[in-house]
Amino acid sequence: MTAANNARPIRRALLSVSDKTGILEFAKALHAQGVELLSTGGTARLLADNGVPVIEVSDYTGHPEIMDGRVKTLHPKVHGGILARRGLDESVMADNNINAIDLVAVNLYPFAETVAKAGCTLEDAIENIDIGGPTMVRAAAKNHKDVTIVVNAADYSRVLAEMTANNGSTTHATRFDLAIAAFEHTAGYDGMIANYFGTMVPMHKVPAHSTDECFEDSLSVEGSKFPRTFNTQLVKKQDLRYGENSHQAAAFYVDTKIDEASVATAIQLQGKALSYNNIADTDAALECVKEFSEPACVIVKHANPCGVALGKDLLDAYNRAYQTDPTSAFGGIIAFNGELDAATASAIVERQFVEVIIAPSVSQAARDVVAKKTNVRLLECGQWNTKTQTLDYKRVNGGLLVQDRDQGMVGLEDIKVVSKRQPTASELKDLMFCWKVAKFVKSNAIVYAKDGMTIGVGAGQMSRVYSAKIAGIKAADEGLEVVNSVMASDAFFPFRDGIDAAAAAGISCIIQPGGSMRDAEIIAAADEHGMAMVMTGMRHFRH
Repeated sequence: MTAANNARPIRRALLSVSDKTGILEFAKALHAQGVELLSTGGTARLLADNGVPVIEVSDYTGHPEIMDGRVKTLHPKVHGGILARRGLDESVMADNNINAIDLVAVNLYPFAETVAKAGCTLEDAIENIDIGGPTMVRAAAKNHKDVTIVVNAADYSRVLAEMTANNGSTTHATRFDLAIAAFEHTAGYDGMIANYFGTMVPMHKVPAHSTDECFEDSLSVEGSKFPRTFNTQLVKKQDLRYGENSHQAAAFYVDTKIDEASVATAIQLQGKALSYNNIADTDAALECVKEFSEPACVIVKHANPCGVALGKDLLDAYNRAYQTDPTSAFGGIIAFNGELDAATASAIVERQFVEVIIAPSVSQAARDVVAKKTNVRLLECGQWNTKTQTLDYKRVNGGLLVQDRDQGMVGLEDIKVVSKRQPTASELKDLMFCWKVAKFVKSNAIVYAKDGMTIGVGAGQMSRVYSAKIAGIKAADEGLEVVNSVMASDAFFPFRDGIDAAAAAGISCIIQPGGSMRDAEIIAAADEHGMAMVMTGMRHFRH
């Protein structure tokens, strides 16, 4: 099929939008191309008030809006005009005085914005469930062979450009692509509504003879955080060369509703396309470095921090983080919490092979330095201010585990010293640093640190005491002094052997959640060794 015979001219358009961004300019441009405009309610008033000729849908159908606007466009002259198959339904259209509608521009009532407002009632939510809008969108998308559907203001210019290039027509390829966007739009909209209603739980049984108000008053969205059916919508950002392994196909999808600085929102400035493992490891590095306000560097390998440090500047932080484990840093991911400068960039590319560097911003001088290593993936994620409360997902065979994202973090005011010896001020500072790192190490996690720098990291062992041993081995291999360093454990110690191993290595102070049946024995072991021990009351398992 050629462009000439799949092009469909646009002679009549129906515009009815809640988000009026760009609609006036779009309408003016359509009118300039000779398109007759139909519209409803607020959209029609906006166009008329600005001198754009428009026909109210109620005048077009001969039927007024009724039921406080609940019924506006649900009429055969509207839906017949949208669904009519060109070249097949003309006689039916003529018999019923139906004119073809060639373009539909619709976006839906702001349901998500409404229910997000404090004090939103069930009635408020219900009145912001669009009925006519999704019906028109689906009808136009179904008949995309003949009808152009636009649900996103960003596509107005695209449609106008194509009309200009094709004598007032759009191509089948464009209409098909816009139809996909339309079905995605209505699917996401219905999913939001289903999620909202699916979280409502009756707080008590309501007798059948009670009023509707009594039943609605019994509903609580606090009764269940998770809906009966879980609906979410992710948009494909890129196809990946392969997945975790080369025999696995993969793609990267993003949640467009979240604008927090992340690997999903980052801009790639140079380098090869990100791989599946690059994305996962970059996420781990970035989320860890976000925990720190002082200049910080995190180096990650296989989703685990292998070196983390604070410094007087980013170069100092990088040098110290690299010192923890230069071997593992080879081919790693490096994240910073400040603008990447030329000196730090030079130190990295001259010293080691690196897969990805990510920072809130990158100076032009630093970009010029990294550009000499064309394969290095350089990402700019923007500065973060607050973290978005989102959900984490973990796929299991036949199901999906859903939980709150772990944003918990204790401060000095939250911890409890349980040992006889009090930690010093410098130990407390290192304990808080160490605890933040341990949150991002795979369980069982043990982290040794001193002076704002990791000394050794033991990750992912089935036995906590072996994670402690590995952290000590790592430190010894790099010639780092463990004596008088501090230790963090992501979960409680089930036995005192971990404390004994730490003492033997020279650890002076430990931070851990507590909560073991043997806490008293664990504390006694710390006291025996003259160690200080702090409990957080918060665990950070990471699997």
